[in-house]
Amino acid sequence: MADDVADTRPPPPSSHTNKDAPGELKHNAIGFLDALVIGINSTSPAYSLAAVIGAVVAIVGLYAPGVVLASFVPMLLIASAFFYLNRADQDCGTTFSWVTRAMGPWTGWFGGWAIMMTGVLVVGSLADVAVGFGLLTLGLDSWAQNEVIRQALTVVVILVMTAICVIGTEASAHVQNVLILAQVVSLLLFAAVAIYRVYSGSSPLAPVDPDIGWLNPFGAGGGSLTAGLLLGVFMYWGWESAVNLTEEVKDSASAPGRAGIWSTVILLVTYLSVTIAVVAFAGPAYLTENASEEEFIFALLAGKVLGGWDWIVLLAVCTSALASTQTTIIPSSRTGLSMARRGALPSVFARIHPRFRTPHVSTWAVAAVAIVWYLVLSRISENALFDSLTALSLLIAFYYALTGIACAVYYRRHLTESARNLLLIGVGPVIGAVLLIWLLVESVIDMANPANSYSGVSWFGLGPPLVIGIGIAAVGVIIMIARWVRAPRFWRERCSVADPAAVHSAKHHERQDRHGDGTPGEEP
Repeated sequence: MADDVADTRPPPPSSHTNKDAPGELKHNAIGFLDALVIGINSTSPAYSLAAVIGAVVAIVGLYAPGVVLASFVPMLLIASAFFYLNRADQDCGTTFSWVTRAMGPWTGWFGGWAIMMTGVLVVGSLADVAVGFGLLTLGLDSWAQNEVIRQALTVVVILVMTAICVIGTEASAHVQNVLILAQVVSLLLFAAVAIYRVYSGSSPLAPVDPDIGWLNPFGAGGGSLTAGLLLGVFMYWGWESAVNLTEEVKDSASAPGRAGIWSTVILLVTYLSVTIAVVAFAGPAYLTENASEEEFIFALLAGKVLGGWDWIVLLAVCTSALASTQTTIIPSSRTGLSMARRGALPSVFARIHPRFRTPHVSTWAVAAVAIVWYLVLSRISENALFDSLTALSLLIAFYYALTGIACAVYYRRHLTESARNLLLIGVGPVIGAVLLIWLLVESVIDMANPANSYSGVSWFGLGPPLVIGIGIAAVGVIIMIARWVRAPRFWRERCSVADPAAVHSAKHHERQDRHGDGTPGEEP
């Protein structure tokens, strides 16, 4: 590709009328607040907190809030990369498209593959948690413990959430707005009551008065911090779903990126509040003893904090997982669409529903593979399903790190123009990438030991999570080579770089879009 303005724009919609034509997503379908809500919900705040908090406390004790704070740093730095890359290229494929432009099609393809597979690994587990906590909220404990009933309902939930995604981005946003309200209000209420009971002396456990020193991430030592960060990063993962909707958001050159950044900030405030409240109310000993309960730690604490109102917290975790089931499908399906319309995947995945103007084929494909993955691993064992979630951290660290590096590479001609550019476009994203690469290496070392897995068994001499990660990479290589042989056009693309004309054009279109005078990414 030549380094010109055209290189910074997503591929133009196809004018063909055959059934394989990419078509267009629905522009201006949602606004900034809708994108913000989707970004927050994609992280599944209540579920993520419940699943991680016990394990983090078991590792670092009272310094769990410090780990939450430290985990926020690489996320904010990578969010900056998403913001600036989206300004230059409003493509729903995000990492796939940006890394392809900056670092070439082979690296870009793997970035896209990683995003698609995150949806496959996690959607079934999220829906399962939503069903389990939903049944507990309704008092149907026996149903929640029945594998057949729970798995059948989980499949139904995935199908319903997928259908909402297909029906339209507006419908998805409306559902998310309701779910986020129930979730955040419940979490903050839980935190407020817990803190009140600490200071009133009415906690039935072993409460500890909060201390500013808890925010020190190095309080428990460097080794403990590394292990805690591996879990902490998982809590923040998913905020970039707002950016995957860039082609469907008003003010697409700016709003999705801002939504991603603000999502991480809001999550930090929520996570810190709840973590401090839980540690203060229960004390580190209780949380460590019950760390193996994972997401059910909130089920144990809810009654002790809220008494007969414990259903509020159970409902929060349910709605959290339910919301994330839906929003996690978005990045995978939009990435599949972007890859297909550039020839990196079969063209069928680029089909747009003629009425709803959503990528219905790629959306249903992600859901179908996720259902099969969930059912197969569930039949093996519940621990095998947890091991697949552990493997998720490898994919997250990989494509986030790629995005951070791609930002600095793509904007390399602009890094010395100002201190702001050097920090926010170059140094910051690269530091975030280096931190994530470090965590990726630490994860591989940890997962190589079968004793560190949920299953506790050896697969080919390695831990199951690492084998799953290697397997995903191997399948990706096979599919990539097959596409290269069958449709080599995409692999002929050359790297490009943001030049002054492109950056100034992006800013010009952003101003036009805010005033309703033009469409981002199109020539004036």
